[in-house]
Amino acid sequence: MKPILRKAIPEVEDSFIVRRDIGDKMINNWHYHTECEIVYIKKSAGTWIVGDYEGKFESGDLILLGSGIPHSYQHEEKYIKNNSDETGEALVTIFSPQIFGDSFLNLPESREIKDLLALSKRGVKIKNAAKKEVVKLIEEIGCAKKGRKLIALLDILQCITESNDYELLATEGYSVQKENTNNAKLNAVIDYTYSNYHNQITIEEVAVLINLSVHSFCRFFKDKTKKTYIQFLMEVRIGKACKYLLEHDMSSAEVGYICGYNSISHFNHQFKVMKNKSPLAFKKSYMGLLAK
Repeated sequence: MKPILRKAIPEVEDSFIVRRDIGDKMINNWHYHTECEIVYIKKSAGTWIVGDYEGKFESGDLILLGSGIPHSYQHEEKYIKNNSDETGEALVTIFSPQIFGDSFLNLPESREIKDLLALSKRGVKIKNAAKKEVVKLIEEIGCAKKGRKLIALLDILQCITESNDYELLATEGYSVQKENTNNAKLNAVIDYTYSNYHNQITIEEVAVLINLSVHSFCRFFKDKTKKTYIQFLMEVRIGKACKYLLEHDMSSAEVGYICGYNSISHFNHQFKVMKNKSPLAFKKSYMGLLAK
């Protein structure tokens, strides 16, 4: 099922959207938008789907969604009933990733915020102390004056980057755009992997790409990413496979082949390692949730 594109349009006098969704206003379908979105679940519970991630949410959860990542919130029925003691509530902030302008994002002082917006294309769940501070700012932003709203939004993003207390949700490779780093050699490896994940890739050829021995390359990649290259390649391939399974009418075997697997059993094994279920079970689970 392909996600629906939604366009978030702020009021004429505003550059971004701050709103409070109550009851059935929280209902949404499988969609995406070019804007970034911060959602604070003030009162509700259910299942949220972010790219190829499926998990439970509850009151107090906080998430940052980047440009292009498909998502949907399946609220428990009691929270989307209006005029009830259990009626749910969510505070939502929607803004363009370019709201501060390219010049601002390219400043050395803004590098961490730029990196965060890139990471948010996988969905970022904010946790612990960072969540408490960000929620406080979100509660304030709705009643802030014009200039203060923009400052509060910047404070929210800065607070998240300074804490590093968050969890990435969607699998590497599912995101519309890959993450970039400030390391030219690492970027060359990432670019090559995203361009060739459907082919057979060896560590030897990737090492040669950046003029390193296999041993030096493995040490370099692990040092920079905290994972092995084989793990990274698997994440990219399985992320792409999830996207094909959800958005195209294709068999598991077809998807596995397109994503670089010559053996369907190897594809199924790696898929289960990443997603804890088979490709078919994954697709059925998602289609069932999205059909609600």
